[in-house]
Formats: sequence, structure tokens, C-alpha cells
Amino acid sequence: MQKPVIVCLDLEGVLVPEIWINVALKTGIEELKITTREMPDYDALMKRRLAILEQHKITIDDIQSVIEKMGPLEGAPAFVTWLRERCQVIILSDTFYEFALPLMRQLGFPTLFCNQLETDGQGRILAHHMRMQNQKKHSVAALKALNFFTMAAGDAYNDTAMLAEADAGFFFRPPDHLPKEFPQFPVTQTYRELQTRLAQAGQLTP
Repeated sequence: MQKPVIVCLDLEGVLVPEIWINVALKTGIEELKITTREMPDYDALMKRRLAILEQHKITIDDIQSVIEKMGPLEGAPAFVTWLRERCQVIILSDTFYEFALPLMRQLGFPTLFCNQLETDGQGRILAHHMRMQNQKKHSVAALKALNFFTMAAGDAYNDTAMLAEADAGFFFRPPDHLPKEFPQFPVTQTYRELQTRLAQAGQLTP
């Protein structure tokens, strides 16, 4: 008998635009355009980002105002709805609850596992707190231990451990260099392609 299915999705780059790239475009700070598509060490990347925010006196309110004007990628809400009608869906992201709420609202509030920010009374972001190291991989492993058939999709370096841990893992619109480094993960470029791959691997209704 087929196990119950859970699909784990990255957030930025898969369902919504990259938050930090939008902040970079709004502020004109080019260094904020670097993401986990280029820099694998997320902890080092966040420390770099927070130092830049402090240097330029950018507060959490400034970032949240950018996020409020963002929306999901075209087709993402329908894709999430399609999935949730066929299986369980969890968003595994290295973003922060303080950033993600407006975007979750537009996606119909799927379950989200991510991290937290520490701020002061003036809105300065003092630190980032990872819920745990390598949470995407550990989350998938835990779901497998609960006897779920797990599938995953992501687009960046910090998704590769999750894709490898899943019963079936897929890239979604990755940068060109990643499939060359990780050729074991099939590449999809559209939600229709990803739906087809997930339906085949998880025996879901097309």
C-alpha cells in the first residue's frame, strides 16, 4: 500500500520572489542581492546581511514594507492549492517568521517551518536565530521516520540536503551551475513540469 505523501517546498525562488533581492532593489544596496543560490553557508550569509543593515540603518519595518508589496510567483497559489488537494504540504525555509507572514497569507497559510529574528525597540535586527542547523534535511528525515513518502523541491544550495534526504527530490528553476554540481536531481522550470514529476513519483492524481 502507498504511504501517505508529504511534499516539502522551499519558499523563496520556488513560491515567492527572493526577499533580499527585492530589499536590494528597493535600497540600492547591491551586496544584498547575494543569496543561497550563490553562497552555500546560510549562517555566514545572514551575518553579512545583518552587518549591512546595521551599516545602512535599515530596520525590520523597512524590510517588512518591501515584503508587504511583494506577491507570490505567478501560478504559485494555484500550484499550492493543487498539491494540498492531493497530499500534505510543508514549506521548509531558511527565512524568518517575521518576514514570511504576508506571503503565507497570499498562499493560503500552508504550514511553515523557518527561523526567528531578534530585534530591539527601535526595529534594529540584532541577531538571527536558526531553529536548528540543517533544519530542512532533519525535517524530511523526521517525516520519513513517521512513515511518510516524502518529496521535495528547491532551487538553491541550502535545499540540496533536503532533496537528497527525500524519497524524491527536484530542482525548480535553479541557477545553471547547480544542476551541473548535483546532476542527480531532475530540473523543472514550470509548475506544470513540477506537478507532473510529483504526480509520477508520489502516485498523485494528475
